[in-house]
Amino acid sequence: MSANRPAAVVVLAAGEGTRMKSKTPKVLHEIAGRSLVGHVVCAARELEPEQLVVVVGHARDQVEEHLAQHYAGTRTAFQSEQNGTGHAVRMGLEELGGELRGTVIVVCGDTPLLSGDTLTALAATHAADGNAVTVLTADVPDSTGYGRIVRDAATGAVTAIVEHKDATDAQRAIREINSGVFAFDGVLLADALKKVRTDNSQGEEYLTDVLGILREAGHRVGASVAADHREILGINNRVQLAEARRLLNERLLERAMLAGVTVVDPSSVLVDVTVTFGQDVVVHPGTQLLGVTHVAEDAEVGPNTRLKDTVVGAGARVDNTVADSAEIGAAANVGPYAYLRPGTKLGAKGKIGTYVETKNAVIGEGTKVPHLSYVGDATIGDHSNIGAASVFVNYDGEQKHHTTIGSHCRTGSDNMFVAPVTIGDGAYTAAGSVITKDVPPGSLAVARGQQRNIEGWVARKRPGSAAAQAATAATEGVAEGN
Repeated sequence: MSANRPAAVVVLAAGEGTRMKSKTPKVLHEIAGRSLVGHVVCAARELEPEQLVVVVGHARDQVEEHLAQHYAGTRTAFQSEQNGTGHAVRMGLEELGGELRGTVIVVCGDTPLLSGDTLTALAATHAADGNAVTVLTADVPDSTGYGRIVRDAATGAVTAIVEHKDATDAQRAIREINSGVFAFDGVLLADALKKVRTDNSQGEEYLTDVLGILREAGHRVGASVAADHREILGINNRVQLAEARRLLNERLLERAMLAGVTVVDPSSVLVDVTVTFGQDVVVHPGTQLLGVTHVAEDAEVGPNTRLKDTVVGAGARVDNTVADSAEIGAAANVGPYAYLRPGTKLGAKGKIGTYVETKNAVIGEGTKVPHLSYVGDATIGDHSNIGAASVFVNYDGEQKHHTTIGSHCRTGSDNMFVAPVTIGDGAYTAAGSVITKDVPPGSLAVARGQQRNIEGWVARKRPGSAAAQAATAATEGVAEGN
């Protein structure tokens, strides 16, 4: 547990975010597999705070439902009217019981790039310097539009945060800016919030006014500078959302590559924060790895592959494939152009080949479904081979039924398995068969009509056609040969 464990973290997530132009509340927009507020909650939890509260307002029910579903145990406070950041923090503290002894960290719910390491450094600086409030700041290449951090030249203490529109030319040259993230002494914060006024152009309670109140009371205001200024980027529109996704993706891929993953073309690969890798994985261009996907060591995925909530075994190869909630065994081979739907489990050294779709199917070790087939609601044993263009007919219009095929079976091409049906171990089925009855182990099942040739049919039914002319020429050629 951190020595600088805060008493509380307050996450501000009450705003509407009108610039997103969306029915979805801003903080619920997602990047890299998590909502914006979800990223902030996860970063805050790395501090192991004694309490954590998310202040909600706009679309309260949606945001609270999302937090309850994905981030269990997260408390919420309701800001019925968006009366400013100071008012929001006051609502958060009231939910937690009012005055808190210890450090209270305030973060914004739309800063998905903010890391737990940066918040830990903020808390450590706050404690080490004995500040009443510590501002998380960043040195940015272009500070236009941001509040500037003005420091005392002798002590380095923060003397003011000056908004861009109010800044002098000298202040506008300052590149250190306010992130909107703070660490406060909890007791002093609660007292200062009572003194925040609303005599401003917006008629709101500004949290930044607390800094001036505390400084005028003789308390020290300090700063902690973020190592990467991009961490403090807030999201206000879809352009910024996409930029944050790009930056986070770069961070995730860099972390993976430094841990031993080869990413052939990072600019064309997308990963979620919950994706994990073994060593010596190779990820080819055009690949998306989403949800709780895990790719084990020595596996190779892509190109043009999308895996969601899927496990790829060690040494497996997955090419041009879409998979959702599937398991691919060690040294298995999938694709190209395969579709693995939920419930697919492919055994070690198995194969799901070109234009094969599977769903709720357990396919045994070494078993192959090479091409042009649909396998649904089925169990197939080990080391069997399913012929091309096979269909597991699992739906009777009202209910799904199950097909079982044993181990070491060989089924012919263009088979229909009409469930429920069982094919015993070591059995064969003939090409073109419609299997409606169980096949005993070691048997050959033939279920097709007897072939009948009607000679001269084309000449009689399609006289003068190209087919008739070709048939006549071929017949005459045979006769001349005789």
